[in-house]
Amino acid sequence: MVDVHQTVTQDPRPLRAPSGPGAAFIATALLGAGGVAAVSSFVLDSGSAASGAAVLAYLLAAAIVFRALMRSYPHSQLGICNFVTLVRLVLVAALVSVVLAGGAISWTLFATACVALALDGVDGWAARRQGLSSAFGARFDMEVDSALGLVLAFNAAMTGPAAAIILGLPRYAFLIAGYFYPWLMRNLPDRFSRKAVCVLQLGALIALQAPILPDVLAAPLVGFALLALALSFGRDIIWLWRTQR
Repeated sequence: MVDVHQTVTQDPRPLRAPSGPGAAFIATALLGAGGVAAVSSFVLDSGSAASGAAVLAYLLAAAIVFRALMRSYPHSQLGICNFVTLVRLVLVAALVSVVLAGGAISWTLFATACVALALDGVDGWAARRQGLSSAFGARFDMEVDSALGLVLAFNAAMTGPAAAIILGLPRYAFLIAGYFYPWLMRNLPDRFSRKAVCVLQLGALIALQAPILPDVLAAPLVGFALLALALSFGRDIIWLWRTQR
């Protein structure tokens, strides 16, 4: 789990010709497009139009990730860690198809989201195990986390409390604010409490996808998660403001 309001600096080096990790990423990403189509159509039953749009969204995201990899990835092999993160991106893109199809609550959607979150603990472990930790990998993992939260928030808002959409927006609001207030873009010190709030955020959003969750509990769950996010982001903003000079 990477903190969703942590900024990771990338090395803006020129693009390299695809080889080694670049070629491996292209091959895996193309296979992943088939995975998006399969999960969207046969697991989530989103329909051909929504599934096709999800595949296009995935390919666009994969192209952006590939560009970042060719600019800043420092290792000679892609590693299991980045393969796992790419699988997570496939699952997130498949979940996009549900939103594009009008939103739904189902056990297959819930299970898909659970797998996407569970794999979040695998890629970081694999990176450390193989000695392949990198700023690229951390950023890739973080953006997949953020995208998962955003997609689940949209679906939850379409099928339950409208306020659930706010749960998917803090990371992106933080980035936008950083363009106007550059001091917000500095790296933050590691805090266990921040990571715990990230898990709480995604856990609450996944719980909102469960058909068994009573409607009466949905709004309080959203409110609790929003309060935790507000306190966490507020603490970080205050720290950044106090240490900007």
